[in-house]
Amino acid sequence: MASLKFGFSTNAEEVTEHWKDQIKGKTILITGVSPGGIGLTTACALAPHSPALLILATRSQSNLTAAQTEIAKVAPTCPTKLLTLDLSSIRTVRTAAAELNSWTGVPKIDILINNAAIMSTPWGKNEDGIEQQFGTNHIGTFLFTNLVMEKIIAAKGRIINVSSAGHRYGPVRFEDWNFQDGKEYNPEAAYGQSKTANMLYAVALASKLQSKGVTAYSLHPGVIYTNLGRHIPMEVLKARGLVDENGNINTNGPFKFKTHSQGAATTVVAALDPTIADRSGAYLADASIDHDDNISPYAVDKDNAEKLWVLSEKLVGQKFEF
Repeated sequence: MASLKFGFSTNAEEVTEHWKDQIKGKTILITGVSPGGIGLTTACALAPHSPALLILATRSQSNLTAAQTEIAKVAPTCPTKLLTLDLSSIRTVRTAAAELNSWTGVPKIDILINNAAIMSTPWGKNEDGIEQQFGTNHIGTFLFTNLVMEKIIAAKGRIINVSSAGHRYGPVRFEDWNFQDGKEYNPEAAYGQSKTANMLYAVALASKLQSKGVTAYSLHPGVIYTNLGRHIPMEVLKARGLVDENGNINTNGPFKFKTHSQGAATTVVAALDPTIADRSGAYLADASIDHDDNISPYAVDKDNAEKLWVLSEKLVGQKFEF
């Protein structure tokens, strides 16, 4: 099966079987591996194909243990390491990155999959005073990735940012990322801002790390019924046609749902496909490089990517040059 034949219904296991040689011997870090989410589905699809190590990262120790148990079921011999990673604050991100960097037995990271996210949460700021979706989905991801970058450079690795078609809900508000301190807060626009930021971060990484042999991609996994949407009010889900009047998934609505495995497929294509090595910075959907008509131009604009990099450095209080 060639990559061009992958599409909407492709599942993660098909992709990993096709490119199992791209997995063997690799060290792969996946954030947001909570049970019931596509991060753990991604890990379970990769595990049977002899990676050197799977590093599982999420904020809850109980979820880490549960994820490790699930992987042991599908791949009993797959080595795993657990990393407590809370992306919601600069302080906790620095702690996690310092721990990872102290692992002398893990000199490189071949693939980093930035999967962890929150969605459409009520108004709130993190301990750094940053709107929590932007703070968690982008700023935490930006800081963690940059702090462990030397291990990625050592592998000439790949960085995968799980974004969303929801980037179309809004651009990065460079002058007002906190929505007038909540006075103009809209949960969907804030989610859109954070997912646009995931895409722009991949564009910036592609440019800044080209000379190091590191590539970066972003993607839309599809519409999947996971616990990511737990903060969206039921009336909003009904209004959008995502659920029916009884609160069940609306299979006859405007959205075509994917299974968890179908949702993870685009992530593993971005992580493994050797034929897209020259397309660093690209955005994928339905397990292939996406068509431009599904992308808001502001989310792939190189000037916006550089502006976001500068803003992100300001918010974390650290400059990064690689």
